[in-house]
Amino acid sequence: MSDAARSAPPEAGPPRAGPPWIDPGIQSRIAWRDGDVVISVPPKSGTTWTMNIVHQLLAGAPSEFRDIYEEVPWIEFLAHPGETPQDVADRVAAMPATARRAFKTHSAPPDAPFLAPGSGRDVKYVVVFRNPEEAIVSFRPFLEQHSDAWFALWGMPREALCRPDFPRFYAEVVDAHGMQGAFFGFLAAWWPLRHEPNVLFLHFSDMKRDLEGSVRRIAGFLEVEPDAQTWPRVLEHASFAWMKRHEDKFEARSAGEVRILEAGAMIRKGETGQAAAEGMTPEISRHLREVGGRICPDPQAVAWLYEGGPLP
Repeated sequence: MSDAARSAPPEAGPPRAGPPWIDPGIQSRIAWRDGDVVISVPPKSGTTWTMNIVHQLLAGAPSEFRDIYEEVPWIEFLAHPGETPQDVADRVAAMPATARRAFKTHSAPPDAPFLAPGSGRDVKYVVVFRNPEEAIVSFRPFLEQHSDAWFALWGMPREALCRPDFPRFYAEVVDAHGMQGAFFGFLAAWWPLRHEPNVLFLHFSDMKRDLEGSVRRIAGFLEVEPDAQTWPRVLEHASFAWMKRHEDKFEARSAGEVRILEAGAMIRKGETGQAAAEGMTPEISRHLREVGGRICPDPQAVAWLYEGGPLP
């Protein structure tokens, strides 16, 4: 790949449609620093888990932090209707220069600016994917657990995003708004960059199968080497069990002007292979994959999105 091609972001990305508290354009205002880490993950695909793993590695396995969103800011998120994109960028710029920064985004390039090696900034990208059937069935209860206060703050009726059963949610929310692009468009945008030296692709199912191996891969990629005393704490704190016991740290309690989520919204079961039990029918499954194949026409990419394993 030529240097020009490596520096140019892919033209196709996931659709920008979304709730009013998410503005992907904020990311173009960020003043990036050497050592920054961007955690780029579609919705309900292991974002909070990966945020915590990266924070544990960069900060030496802390247990006393208050809120993961204070440690790993979401750089496309508005805390209240009066907040501006520049307010977010200024808050990010004010973060101490004495420690490496990590950020969350649900965007892919070009909304999440990709800085290729040789661009003048040493930024690393940890990109995580999940079987889209599992992610979408998990998305419905997550949206339902947004607080009434949060919907009221933004003047959005709960009925805009919530439905009483999964088939209606898929038809009236996911399909009606083209939300398949949040998963397959995300894949299409990142896929050409999967072998870049500053990009690490991970799959949720592989992380579940081998947590320690996945954490060590992330550590090596970030060039972090915890000592023998710190490693056991990193692995303990990276587990779903530890996060569930301390779930108040992972519910974005400090991120909004009012409480965003009800208790238990972020840390669910994290199971793989259970989409059918949560409402994914054979008909919806076929439709999702057909639509996804049109959004991302690379069959190897789509197969990997569903199955994980070694990258082609």
